[in-house]
Amino acid sequence: MTDLKIGAHVPNADPIGEAAARGADVVQIFVSNPQQWKKPIPRADAEQLRDAAIDIYVHAPYLLNLASPNNRVRIPSRKMLAQTVEASALIGAKGVIVHGGSVGADEDVDVGFERWSKAMDSFEATVPVLVENTAGKGNTVMQNLDNYGPLWAAIGDFNVGVCLDTCHAWAAGADLATAVERITQYTGGIALVHANDSRDPFNSHRDRHANFGNGEIPEELLVASIRDANAPVVVETPGGAEDQAADIAWLRARL
Repeated sequence: MTDLKIGAHVPNADPIGEAAARGADVVQIFVSNPQQWKKPIPRADAEQLRDAAIDIYVHAPYLLNLASPNNRVRIPSRKMLAQTVEASALIGAKGVIVHGGSVGADEDVDVGFERWSKAMDSFEATVPVLVENTAGKGNTVMQNLDNYGPLWAAIGDFNVGVCLDTCHAWAAGADLATAVERITQYTGGIALVHANDSRDPFNSHRDRHANFGNGEIPEELLVASIRDANAPVVVETPGGAEDQAADIAWLRARL
């Protein structure tokens, strides 16, 4: 599996330079402020990014909650996702990653699948929308990996895929040894892996990433789950170029 593409989430200004600094085959960036409801501004280097030798993925803003019961959140989330997909298409991105979101505290999680369907039906996904599992509990839609089943029943006909986050799965109490198999039976496979160690114990429901070898996930379990996914890998680990380059090298050596 030495030909598996491995990279990192990098600062937005110079993705190609950041990739070189890490020895990365792939990068993930934001195309707008992840904490604001602001429309992405077209990039001056869009043509250069489209023609780059590295693959680019885009993470949607963290504010998005397509499953929210509050239409002041849910409707802007749909609009922002559509705008993010449009901006991502301009730079030739391979996918747009979105967290599963959460329903109301007194709601059944099933309404979240319906809201996701309405969101995907509200625009044309010219770039695949990759739904990421999350570490939370209670009313979160995608903390249970088996929820990819009913979610795909609702949105599987749209241009969608799966982003598996190893830290999130561990923190949510999922069995990483069977995670890929469980997801694949519902969706057909994994499109992207967010490869992260976890600062916290199994089933902690805390989303805190760690550099490889410095966290709580057993090495063999972490590497095996990434190998099983057989998909491009993005590390979202702490530190700058040097730390992430070390994580990329660590993973390449074990794959």
